Amino acid sequence: MENILIEKSENIALVTINRPTKLNALNKATIEELHEGFKMLNNDTDVKVIIVTGSGEKAFVAGADISEFANFSVEEGGKLAAKGQEVLFDFVQNLSTPVIAAVNGFALGGGLELAMACHFRVASDNAKMGLPEVTLGVIPGYGGTQRLAQLVGKGRAMEMIMTAGMVDASTALNYGLVNHVVPQNELVDFAKGIASKITKNSSVAIAKAIESVNANYTDGVNGYEVEIKNFGACFGTEDFKEGTTAFLEKRKANFPGK
Repeated sequence: MENILIEKSENIALVTINRPTKLNALNKATIEELHEGFKMLNNDTDVKVIIVTGSGEKAFVAGADISEFANFSVEEGGKLAAKGQEVLFDFVQNLSTPVIAAVNGFALGGGLELAMACHFRVASDNAKMGLPEVTLGVIPGYGGTQRLAQLVGKGRAMEMIMTAGMVDASTALNYGLVNHVVPQNELVDFAKGIASKITKNSSVAIAKAIESVNANYTDGVNGYEVEIKNFGACFGTEDFKEGTTAFLEKRKANFPGK
């Protein structure tokens, strides 16, 4: 891995996008490495939560690497968006392991799209977020037009996309784009604190919850039916047996993750 760093500790994995000279911009190689990294961590039974952040103090991810696609044709542009959504953005959203975005500094274009694909977001107090693609004569192509509207509402999403403006951390918090805002030097530790709480719960149930929540945003899928199916499936797991037994015995559960 040339563009990302992975650290694991106490059932938590920290993925750091490490292209500081490019403000951690997403080029093709970085997208592929992130896919492989997330795939590997999702298959690691010791990893219960993944946190993704950017190296340095200036940027989470400052956007996509424009030089890679400036001369693309219509067909090539469509394939770029489709491939990116498949291997990274949709992939992260549908990962069974929870993914928290720790947004430090700039999260623009593909950077904000990556943060929005994560299951939720925390931000540093110096964070700036936006989708500036229309200044290049293009639109957000990695799910930005869809996820931003889902998170902040149609009107605010339209304004952010049309003006190409950035919002600061406090505005993002007010919009519901991020869950928490903390000083930059506390960001990763704060995210790890939330992750630690998640690790104490049933990873099997959490995976089913992720699938059920995402179903509400999938065309042609009845989220309530998915919830019913997944609720029932939980009853056949070892985690359910341990969780209910621990409750009745008035002790903390020790979930096997099965």
